[in-house]
Amino acid sequence: MIWKLLRQHISVSQLAGFFLANLFGMIIVLLGVQFYRDVLPIFTQGDSFIKKDFVILSKKVSTLGTLVGKSNTFSAGDIAEIKEQPFTKSVGGFLPSQFKVSAGMGMQGIRMSTDMFFESVPDEFVDVKLDKWSFNPASDIVPIIIPRNYLNLYNFGFAQSRNLPQLSEGVMGMVNLDIRIMGNGQVKQMKGNIVGFSNRLNTILVPESFMNWANEAYGAGEKAEPSRLIVEVNNPADERIAKFFQQKGYETEGNGLDAGKATWFLKIVIGIVLSVGLLISVLSFYILILSIYLLLQKNSTKLENLLLIGYSPARVARPYQLLTVILNLAVLLLGCVVVMSVRSLYLDTIMNLYPGAGGGSMILSLVAGCVIFVGVSVLNIVIIRRKINAIWLRK
Repeated sequence: MIWKLLRQHISVSQLAGFFLANLFGMIIVLLGVQFYRDVLPIFTQGDSFIKKDFVILSKKVSTLGTLVGKSNTFSAGDIAEIKEQPFTKSVGGFLPSQFKVSAGMGMQGIRMSTDMFFESVPDEFVDVKLDKWSFNPASDIVPIIIPRNYLNLYNFGFAQSRNLPQLSEGVMGMVNLDIRIMGNGQVKQMKGNIVGFSNRLNTILVPESFMNWANEAYGAGEKAEPSRLIVEVNNPADERIAKFFQQKGYETEGNGLDAGKATWFLKIVIGIVLSVGLLISVLSFYILILSIYLLLQKNSTKLENLLLIGYSPARVARPYQLLTVILNLAVLLLGCVVVMSVRSLYLDTIMNLYPGAGGGSMILSLVAGCVIFVGVSVLNIVIIRRKINAIWLRK
């Protein structure tokens, strides 16, 4: 009966405006959260191009430096100076092998063998999954990571010219290399197992634990200084990075800074989208509160009469509170339906571009929606109750 009395001055257009604005804001927020959740493996898995921003450094090799025997390695002081820079998050060195290595494999009656080299970096800089990235001295199996472009050179260059079959990454993972290590008058035969392909590191990687063990057993016994460094930076768009490297005469490999800048801007765009969605939700919340205030003002005489004849403030406020909760719930449900529909449209494309993405559930976005629903509803309930209490005290 109270509802029939109070609903006479409700503006359908105002409530519709709140509903649409809140729905739009809710969809943007939930879609942003869900999209981030779907592409989260690209940020967090080992073989990721936007997980972190790395730069690989080396010193310039000059003719004069070569003639006078100048070292191009990084000293402990050089590394400490780079670590102290404000744009640096962490620094790792490429540890070279101090022993001779040769590797061979056979295929269709053809035996291929070559001298090669090993390098290692700390595990946190490796861009493949680390579940197989370990070495046991009691085992003769060495995990190896090779650059992905090495496989491309074989498939589209060597294999085609020799009429050999092309190899996928999965097949290469089943191939065992015959590794021969020589040093200190010792020779050891081992098996190399290719456990991944790197887009970031253009070298033949082995675990750091293996490199330390092999250098100690077969190396010259001297501590090797790294000739290259891998540096994780906070913001690749920071102009101080290029300025510092230029002043020190350091060179960067590939286009790591350019790719890092693209990554940085992508993260900024995601943040802007979420901020816009939250801003629209806040504005729609303001529209609802304004509409409720106007409605309460129009019904102030009726509300005072209801309070005078014995109705409690809680009883009088309840219809408006239920109205806002129902509207917020409808926004949440319809927003989730829209996000599910949009997600089904982009999910196949993302999974084709990056198979590891898109495997997440919608739990995170649903939780975010529920948090927004509860927060907005509680604020609505509190504000309406305070307004009714103000009318009660004024009477």
